[in-house]
Amino acid sequence: MNLALKDIRHNLSRFSLTALGIGMLLMVVMGMGGIYQGLIQEATLLVDNIGADLWIVQHGTRGPFAEISRIPRNIEDRLQALSGIAGARSFVTFAVQREYNNNPLRMQVQGLSWPEDKGQWLPVVAGRNLGAAHFEMIADQILGLQLGDEVPLGKNHYKVVGITKGMTSMSGDGLAFFSLLDALEIQYDYSGEAIRLERQARQSRLTRQDIGWTQPSLVERAGLPSSKLPALPNPYVSAVLVRLAPGASIESVVAKLSGWADVTAFTRREQDELLLRGVVDRARRQLGLFKALLIVISAIIMALILYTLTLEKIHDIAMLKLIGARNTVILALILEQALLLGFLGFVFAFYAGKWVFPMFPRKVVINNDDLLSLAAIVLLISVLSAGLGIWKAMKVEPNEVLS
Repeated sequence: MNLALKDIRHNLSRFSLTALGIGMLLMVVMGMGGIYQGLIQEATLLVDNIGADLWIVQHGTRGPFAEISRIPRNIEDRLQALSGIAGARSFVTFAVQREYNNNPLRMQVQGLSWPEDKGQWLPVVAGRNLGAAHFEMIADQILGLQLGDEVPLGKNHYKVVGITKGMTSMSGDGLAFFSLLDALEIQYDYSGEAIRLERQARQSRLTRQDIGWTQPSLVERAGLPSSKLPALPNPYVSAVLVRLAPGASIESVVAKLSGWADVTAFTRREQDELLLRGVVDRARRQLGLFKALLIVISAIIMALILYTLTLEKIHDIAMLKLIGARNTVILALILEQALLLGFLGFVFAFYAGKWVFPMFPRKVVINNDDLLSLAAIVLLISVLSAGLGIWKAMKVEPNEVLS
């Protein structure tokens, strides 16, 4: 006869509610660990998937995700002429927030160097990759856009031709992918009045100089669009992504680039470390500390619950001792209930989490390693928590049955 199961059947409702409460607590622990892993995955998502061996950024900066990086697009041509490099493509990233269908729409814009990069590496679950150099976009499903939607950005409308899944930025915003030229058009969009005032200011500055008096045609040219003025640079990009040739040594290429005074080169691993040890470091450590704190709280609560359950069975334990039951029987009674509470709580947390976590606004990633670690922690907590009840049970005297 199993005394633990017999006692549970006798107090089934109370035991079930206790297991449910422990399960809810373990679900919070599991969710905190999932948010921690989700934060890491979101931070390194693009770096790990975009297929670049080197990230070329503005000299002295730490890349387009850690801070503002601006480099001229002609860096791409210089890199392609370097031995050991199979290809180079420009990359732009920035956040925008607009109104769409009377709702706020916040996205992280990614500029792809079309036609070399059409987004073929993206996890497109509906639609297709970019098929034209202009007026097309691929959006993540978290943005709530549908295939065929036309989103107004700047002076143009961009048609959604593809939907991705799980592509979010480190801030939790959905990613939207455009051709590089379209992304630059969105980033450097100005109102017509601002453009007119800037052209007038250029002309005004020129008329105040001698060259403006001697060459009036220059004043007229100063009113042209910036793209037609050779003295003004083209829009800058955030980074240039480099793909190494087969067999090329990444150390030798980085050594060559270290002599360039206007850029800094980072490997994929270094870019990951910059993100994890810089951009998301505080949030990552805070989530880790919260997870550890919740585990300690869970251990304390389980210990108190088992101690309370033991106190309620003082009379029964004294009766068992009076009739000559061995201590191992009493130990098994308490330990089996503790293990069963931990097991049922873990199972409830797992299945409830699978239903609840997808509703969270941020990505929650539950991997097998975390599940195994949490299962081992729950087992340890159950055994240690049972120790408090066992300690109380061992102090019970048989004559207490008469009290």
